[in-house]
Amino acid sequence: MTRAVQNARRTILAPALVALVLSVPSATVWAHDRSMSYSTWEIRGRAADVTVRLSELDVSRFPWATSDELERVLPAYLTEHVQLMAGDTACGVTDGPRALDAPPGRVIYEWRLSCPTAGALRIECSLLFDVAPSHLHFARARLDGSRMMDRVLSDGERAWPLTVASATTRPEPSGTSLAGYLALGMGHIWTGYDHMAFLLALLLIGTSWLEVAEVVTGFTVGHSITLAVAVLGYVRPERAPIEALIGLSIALVAAENVWLISGRGRALPWIVGGVLVCLALMAEHGHGRVPSLTLAGLALFSLCYLGLVERVARPAVLRWAVAFIFGLIHGFGFAAVLVEANLSTERLLRGLFGFNLGVEIGQLAVVAVIWPLLRWVSNRARFRDVVVEVGSAAVFALGVFWFVTRAYG
Repeated sequence: MTRAVQNARRTILAPALVALVLSVPSATVWAHDRSMSYSTWEIRGRAADVTVRLSELDVSRFPWATSDELERVLPAYLTEHVQLMAGDTACGVTDGPRALDAPPGRVIYEWRLSCPTAGALRIECSLLFDVAPSHLHFARARLDGSRMMDRVLSDGERAWPLTVASATTRPEPSGTSLAGYLALGMGHIWTGYDHMAFLLALLLIGTSWLEVAEVVTGFTVGHSITLAVAVLGYVRPERAPIEALIGLSIALVAAENVWLISGRGRALPWIVGGVLVCLALMAEHGHGRVPSLTLAGLALFSLCYLGLVERVARPAVLRWAVAFIFGLIHGFGFAAVLVEANLSTERLLRGLFGFNLGVEIGQLAVVAVIWPLLRWVSNRARFRDVVVEVGSAAVFALGVFWFVTRAYG
C-alpha cells in the first residue's frame, strides 16, 4: 500500500464532509436540478381555455412562496408569465384563474382567455426563467379542432406561433421537431447533475477503453429500456422514489470505488446490506418515499454483487452489471421529462427517439471530455488512488445528500 493511499484513507471522510457541507447552503440548486412545467391549450376562434401544471418544489423558488399571500400572488404570476398573444396584444382573462385538485407535490391552475379579433395567435412563456434559466415548459395546443400539437419552450425560445400561412391547408401550430427533442435530451444530461455524478463515479476507476465502453453500453441499454417502457405507458413508477434511488445509486457506486482500491475487505458488503435492510424496515413503518420491497431487493443485489466482486480476479469486468441495473433506475428519471408532457400518439415515438438519442450524444460528450483526463491521471500512480478516493468520497457525499433530501425531505 503506497503512502499516498494511506494518507488518502486517513482523510477519506474530509472531502465527503466538505462536499456535504457545501451542498447544504445550495440545497435549492441540488433539489431543483430538473425544472419543468406544462400547459394545455384548447383554442376555439379567439377564445382559449388554458391549464398550467408545475411542481410545488419549483414554486418554492420564489421569495414570496412562504408568505400568506401565496394563494393570491401565484395565480397572478401564472397569468402574467403564461400568455396567449394576438399580435402584440395579450389576450385578457375572462374566467379564473382557479386552482384545481392536484396530485401531491403538484400545483394546477386553469383560466379562460378572450383575444382581440385581429392579430396572429402565439403562446408566450416566461414562467420561472427569472429564477431557473434552464427551466423547460411543455405546451400542448389544439387550434380550432385540429390535432393536438406540442412544443418545448425554453429561455432561448419563449414564443410558439400558432398559425402558419397556407392557402390550401388548415392552419395548425407547428410542434417541436426531432432536432428539438435531440437538443432537449442533450441538455437534460448536461444539466442533470445527479446523472453526471453517476457517470463520473463509474469512470473514476476505469483502466481501459474497453472497460469504459462496457460501462457506457450497460448504462445506455439499461436506461433505454426503462425510458421506452415508461414513456410508452407500460410502467409508470412514482417520480419521488425514482429520484431518491438515483441518489442512492450514486452513493453505492462511489462507495464501491473506494472499496475496490482499498483491498476489497469483507466489511463493506455487510455494512451496505445492513444499512439497506434498516432503510427497508424504516420504509415498512411508513418512513421515506422508497418502498420497503425495493430497498430489500437492492440490499440482496448489493450483497450478491459485492460478494461476487470480492472473489473475482478482475472486478472491473463486472461493472457493466452495476451500470445496467442502475441504468434502469436512471431511465425512469429520464422518462419523467416526456411522460408528464403527455405527447400525442403520433409524436410520441419521435419525441422518444430524439430525446434518447440526445441523451446518448450528451453522455458520450461527457465521457470524451472526462475520460482522457482520468486516463492521464491514472498513468501517474502516486496520484491515481488519491484522485479516485477523494473524488469518490465527494460523489458519495452528494449521493447521500440527494437520497436523504429526496426520500425523507
